[in-house]
Amino acid sequence: MAFEKAKEHLKKFGLEERIMVFDTSSATVELAAEAVGCEPARIAKTLSFLVEDGCILVVAAGDARVDNKKYKAQFHTKAKMLSFEEVEERTGHGVGGVCPFGVKEGVKVYLDESLKRFERVYPACGSSNSAVELTLPELEQASGCEAWIDVCK
Repeated sequence: MAFEKAKEHLKKFGLEERIMVFDTSSATVELAAEAVGCEPARIAKTLSFLVEDGCILVVAAGDARVDNKKYKAQFHTKAKMLSFEEVEERTGHGVGGVCPFGVKEGVKVYLDESLKRFERVYPACGSSNSAVELTLPELEQASGCEAWIDVCK
């Protein structure tokens, strides 16, 4: 269901042909990099956080880690990731397949500066065995991101 929703979302931008579905899991950065055949840093992981007015998604490079001070300066609250149980309910995608495409209404998406090292990145596509190859301008457009931010180390 979440995969289909993400696929339909990407179809609006003519990007559905870029979706890759794997016979193996791509639920972690390492597994996704292995499945795609790229370095882990190029996997665009989508992190979900609880904020005062709901939840947000931060898409960052696979090797990036959230810097708590930068996060607090950006969002004026401590970084609190959604629990395993909350992720699908709040974002529309389950753990291992969270992506910025076809998310529930009201979920804001931000892209982290850590991605800007790359021309192309590979975010998940709504399931734990999928990814999509996108340029940064395509990711920016398809994700409907609020802004580029700097919250990672």
